[in-house]
Amino acid sequence: MFKVVKKEIEVAGKKISLETGKIARQADGAIIAQCGETIVLATAVGAKKVNPDIDYFPLSVNYQEKYYAAGKIPGGYFKREARPTESETLISRLIDRPIRPLFPEEFKNEVQVLPTVISYDKENEADILSIIASSAALAISGMPFLGPVGASRVGLVGGNYVLNPSKSQLKDSKLDLVVAGTKDAVLMVESEASGLTEEEMLNAVKFGHEGFIPVIKMIEDLAKECKKSDWVIEKKDLTEVKKKLESEFTEDLKKAFSIRDKQERSNKISEITDRAKKLYEENEEITDLDVNSELKSLEKTIVRTDILKNKNRIDGRGLSDVRPIMCEVGILPRVHGSALFTRGETQAIVTTTLGTSDDEQKIESLDGLQKERFMLHYNFPPFSVGETGRIGTGRREIGHGKLAWRAINSSLPSKEKFPYTFRIVSEITESNGSSSMATVCGTSLALMDAGVPIKEPVAGIAMGLIKEGNDFSVLSDILGDEDHLGDMDFKVAGTKDGITSLQMDIKIRGITFEIMEQALKQAKDGRIHILGEMNKALSKSRDEVGKHTPKMEKISVDKKDIATVIGKGGATIREIVELSQAKVDINDEGVVTVAAPDEESRNKAMQMIKDLTAKPEINKIYNGKVMKIMEFGAFVNFLGKQDGLVHISELANKRVAKVTDVIKEGDEVKVKVIGFDRGKVKLSIKQAAV
Repeated sequence: MFKVVKKEIEVAGKKISLETGKIARQADGAIIAQCGETIVLATAVGAKKVNPDIDYFPLSVNYQEKYYAAGKIPGGYFKREARPTESETLISRLIDRPIRPLFPEEFKNEVQVLPTVISYDKENEADILSIIASSAALAISGMPFLGPVGASRVGLVGGNYVLNPSKSQLKDSKLDLVVAGTKDAVLMVESEASGLTEEEMLNAVKFGHEGFIPVIKMIEDLAKECKKSDWVIEKKDLTEVKKKLESEFTEDLKKAFSIRDKQERSNKISEITDRAKKLYEENEEITDLDVNSELKSLEKTIVRTDILKNKNRIDGRGLSDVRPIMCEVGILPRVHGSALFTRGETQAIVTTTLGTSDDEQKIESLDGLQKERFMLHYNFPPFSVGETGRIGTGRREIGHGKLAWRAINSSLPSKEKFPYTFRIVSEITESNGSSSMATVCGTSLALMDAGVPIKEPVAGIAMGLIKEGNDFSVLSDILGDEDHLGDMDFKVAGTKDGITSLQMDIKIRGITFEIMEQALKQAKDGRIHILGEMNKALSKSRDEVGKHTPKMEKISVDKKDIATVIGKGGATIREIVELSQAKVDINDEGVVTVAAPDEESRNKAMQMIKDLTAKPEINKIYNGKVMKIMEFGAFVNFLGKQDGLVHISELANKRVAKVTDVIKEGDEVKVKVIGFDRGKVKLSIKQAAV
């Protein structure tokens, strides 16, 4: 019934297996990939007909984690997997980026790749396995995929590179790098690091590339046995259209690309596009999409040729020049920290908000419930590029925000040194190239403006590439058009001493390590320049948090008193918050953190906590309140929730026949601790009056 083909190899001491022919047989390609007890099912399906109304390659990659894979039931009201989590979105992008460039330009069929985690052992990560499984599914599908692609993770533990480290090994690693590519070249890099040198990062990429070559050979062996028939792709002959557009519009486009203002240049190109379409409005065989496609190709040739042959960029800069930079801090009076970072026509308003551990983000995943004290949210409204459009959080916003998060994370102070929770928001107000790196720069400034003692300022820069044959030019601080018409988007962030994040996406079939080495060197020079410009606005963190920032104070209580502070069902801690207007948090070690916008509120909460947890001292006088009258005396509340007994003989310096002759419930009294009896406190009103 089943025609199963299975291949397996050992990589870094772990067995990886690929199997097809048993599950999801109606998909064009389906793979079961396994490492340890982590299993991924990846399917690839392509539409058999092309939608004539699209001029792009409609590839969608949707990575999914099923909670049953880890023996879990989803939390919350709805007990099924719903919209993609942030992690699923990021991994979907991770898979998409290395496979997208490996489809031919003329292929416009819709393709859907669905990698699904169906078993998870909490030790072997599913992201690398999903890239491998997706690549294998495409390799056997018959679609014109120019792969296969391999992938690996690289750690740096104790000065040694580790291939595909386990989760426990990554805890001690100075590097978390994912690299993917073909046998001959690297296509994608995503990393977070603790200030590594350019040489260390380059060697890590080389190490990871060498590590996945055996995986590619395994996929090739699998495809030899079970690959489906190759798809026939028809390409429309637009040779005459190309020649006509070249003769009619080459000079006009050259003039358009000599305009340095983005909006003016864009308007001019739009005008040329409209004129080009009118040439064929009576021709039923040539569509607007055909004209637009050939005109874009002509634009690409003009810009790339000018850069390669004349070293002349669109805005007149040299290949390694960075656009003018302007930095301002403290621009918003009520927020805890703020910065405005402008680089050319790219601009970001970045804010820092500081909170308590109550504000930490709770994240549910296959690994269980986790908390995150550092959040970075990136927003890209359509007005930033002079357009109208959808408002919301898409894959772009999530991906760019996480890239900036990785760049900054290693520079943040520990929770012990600085107990605040951080939320950064980057509002992109203008965009013409690398708003994610503007976010990194703005975040660093906004954190310092908020008084967060970061280890070192961090800056980021985006590099581009124009490559034809063996001739290439690496561009620093790329414009949007240079990104769109170029071959590489290479983002590097770090301090003056080392790299904290590296992200690389290649739009061609890979680049050499020689190009990567030059890009890293050029990026370092650019990063140092940008840090110098940032230092003109603010070179180090402010000595104190701002006046509108909640001030924090800590107090340690005995673990036995944790329940006392919290109260039944949280009633006591809620009462403290309501009466003092402060935020109060207590951890399992008995550390109480009080945060309040003013000193009076903070002091009131601290005193209430001290009263709750203070121990009565013999012969000390306290303020109290009569809570209950008995025949033999009265119970008086003091030290917050502490009660003690005033015997009838200790009410006054005379004989008292009836307790209510002297006091009644609700009276405010002074009491003196005169002794302890089997854990109970003995009080005296008459001795307190002496």
